[in-house]
Amino acid sequence: MDLILALKAIILGIVEGLTEFLPISSTGHLILVGDLLHFNDEKGKVFEIVIQVGAILAVCWEYRRKIASVVIGLPTQRAAQKFVLNLMIAFMPLAGLGFLFGNTIKAQLFKPVPVALAFIIGALVIMWAEKREHKIRIHEVDDLTPLDALKLGLAQAFALIPGTSRSGSTIIGGLLFGLSRKAATEFSFFLAIPTLVVASAYNLYKNRELLDLATDAPVFSIGLVAAFLSALLAIKALLRYISQHNFVVFAWYRIIFGLLVLATSYSGLVEWTVN
Repeated sequence: MDLILALKAIILGIVEGLTEFLPISSTGHLILVGDLLHFNDEKGKVFEIVIQVGAILAVCWEYRRKIASVVIGLPTQRAAQKFVLNLMIAFMPLAGLGFLFGNTIKAQLFKPVPVALAFIIGALVIMWAEKREHKIRIHEVDDLTPLDALKLGLAQAFALIPGTSRSGSTIIGGLLFGLSRKAATEFSFFLAIPTLVVASAYNLYKNRELLDLATDAPVFSIGLVAAFLSALLAIKALLRYISQHNFVVFAWYRIIFGLLVLATSYSGLVEWTVN
């Protein structure tokens, strides 16, 4: 195995894992880091899809007891049925809009400068949301109604714009809709499971001709494991962090990161391969 390629796989896996569940946009980071590492060709895009599986597995492991209780109780328990129904409802807006406009969005917005602008705009939304009075009416994800789930699904749909952040859209939407930080964050974790599973399966099927299991499996496996381990750390750290802090620090990070990308792009300091 090419050592440099393996190192790139580890770096991108860590980037995916650390950013997938924080409100800072994993897609935006993968676009930019993949660009810097020159791992942004068609095979690189498939790799990014595969390592999302590592992030999904991290959520499944962290919440394995909750998921097991839902699966076991689904045939008979109303609470389990309601939980799954809410996830299905919340998943539909992004799925529908992604199906209709996904190709257009990828062609027009999957570029460093639009991603950087989305970072900055998203940061301003986070700051605005944190300055509002936060009236909590939902403390746990099990208290969500189908209407609440639909609202959160519509919020998540903004993540179709690269650089916006899927988790950030869901979490900040949750705060605006009256969810506690814990409930909003955990629902974004659970909603990631159907969202990323369906997106990964669809994109892998669509790009199946680019895969060569004999040569790709080792590199893809390294990236997947790196994503799993780093995502597990990120999930635990975020849950501890939000118990005593707000999301403003992530907004400042987004602004600094976005301005850095814009500065390097327009100054020519970094020659982005896509502009």
